[in-house]
Amino acid sequence: MRAFIIEDEPAARRILKRLLNENFPDIEILGAVGSVKAAVEWLSSHSCDIVFMDVELEDGNSFEIFRQIKIDAFVVMTTAYDNYAVKAFEVNSVDYLLKPIDLPMLSRAIQRCRDAKDHSNIDKILDALSGKPLYRERYMIRINDRIMPVNVSDIAWFESVSKSSYVILRSGMRYIINPSLDEAEAQLNPEAFFRISRSCIIAKNSIKSIIKLSGSRLRLETEPKGELEVSCARVDDFLSWMEK
Repeated sequence: MRAFIIEDEPAARRILKRLLNENFPDIEILGAVGSVKAAVEWLSSHSCDIVFMDVELEDGNSFEIFRQIKIDAFVVMTTAYDNYAVKAFEVNSVDYLLKPIDLPMLSRAIQRCRDAKDHSNIDKILDALSGKPLYRERYMIRINDRIMPVNVSDIAWFESVSKSSYVILRSGMRYIINPSLDEAEAQLNPEAFFRISRSCIIAKNSIKSIIKLSGSRLRLETEPKGELEVSCARVDDFLSWMEK
């Protein structure tokens, strides 16, 4: 079997490649990309037997790939969204891998592809992906030679410092992440997170109190202990968001 990987997280891509190379010698990995645009370009001029496809890519939802090109291959979806996406996939009988991917899950999905008679799961995938918006549930944090899953519900805020993005957890721990703040903002539930400035996205339930400053500015006292300021241009929208 010839496989193609569509995955925008380097760590997740490496894990999937390693599992395939070490356990499925008959599967040849033809390539890997991380965006809708690159996936459409590759699939337009190449063929494969199985596609491993992340739900959310760096430039949009995988739904856009299916809208732009016909995929004549088995498709296995991968996702870090452990609530809505998984339920949607299960209801529509879609093969999926929940990150972090492990060998039993991967073996199950590959065996289903081997046993299938055709690529009829495409319509089921479209039905699953065309529902309500999908929001990120987990980040894979790389720490030296370890990869640690971090739930979005454990994040107090995101911040950008010197062109790098970080998450600050409720425990007070701070880790660097791959997505930019713009990319993170697009993947987060807007009811739970708000961009208070160009360099910070705050979780609603990490805000302990709001202090009014001069010039219509606001200072937030947070948990874990910290102080963050809301930019003047965002104050009205922030207060409206807090009241929801």
